[in-house]
Amino acid sequence: MEQIKIFCSKDWSDYELLDTGEGERLERFGKYTFVRPYEDAVWPKTLAESAWEKTDGKFQSSKEGKKAGWTGKTLKDKWKMEYKGIKFLATPTPFRHLGFFPEQAPHWDFIETRLSQGSGGRGKIKFLNLFGYTGVASLFALRAGAEVTHVDASKQVLAWAKENQKLSGLENLPMRVIEDDVVKFLEREIKRGNKYDAIIMDPPKHGRGPKGEVWKLEDMMPKLIDLVKKVLNDDPIFVILTSYATDSSSLALGNALREVMKKFDGKVEQGELCVKEKSNGRLVSLSNTAVWQR
Repeated sequence: MEQIKIFCSKDWSDYELLDTGEGERLERFGKYTFVRPYEDAVWPKTLAESAWEKTDGKFQSSKEGKKAGWTGKTLKDKWKMEYKGIKFLATPTPFRHLGFFPEQAPHWDFIETRLSQGSGGRGKIKFLNLFGYTGVASLFALRAGAEVTHVDASKQVLAWAKENQKLSGLENLPMRVIEDDVVKFLEREIKRGNKYDAIIMDPPKHGRGPKGEVWKLEDMMPKLIDLVKKVLNDDPIFVILTSYATDSSSLALGNALREVMKKFDGKVEQGELCVKEKSNGRLVSLSNTAVWQR
């Protein structure tokens, strides 16, 4: 029987999940606090209402009958965050995020640990980050000594990723940043014969490529994982798959990854990316994930 694993970091200092409840979450990002929607929080809030009112910004969901977007006094600010020596910028975005996903810290730890163990005689490790966003995972791979290829369809977030690379003092290390539709990129890499040793992918539920290509997770996932299989080296190190789609499950991700990697020796773990809530110590699940490794 397949087991569900809890992936949770205990090492954050610049980020805290302060409280959740009644469809919302209260979080600290550096010196700022924000309220964002969290529809799975069907329980009462633990902290007093006054704690929820003393915030720097709130993202209003369109589900509440209002125009979706941020309200608050610091919404144009950009500030530095840090996790284990990797520095990156945070700011409220139109999509309720602040430029990174703190619950993914366990994956950052895993990436650096595994890649720091060396290439096993294969030469320079080639790491591929698909749907790479602002590049925090790429920076941990880069610091571990990998040659990084970072792909996203947004020119704006790729510029952000390069800014984060410089902020972390890693600008002289090999990170190739590519603006492209992920499927088209993978198809071209297959034709070129380019291969990778380790891959992380965080496909969105919906999205558009740089030329208006439409992405729907449920339609494109089978093709995506088939293409990923074709750009893997014969002796890969790991593959990480993450999904924020509310109708996906970690077991589904695990099954998909298990099918992709069945010709390789190794194991798949599936589970939930969680953050521990400061107000009461409860673990809160924010994403599903699956990890294959040797």
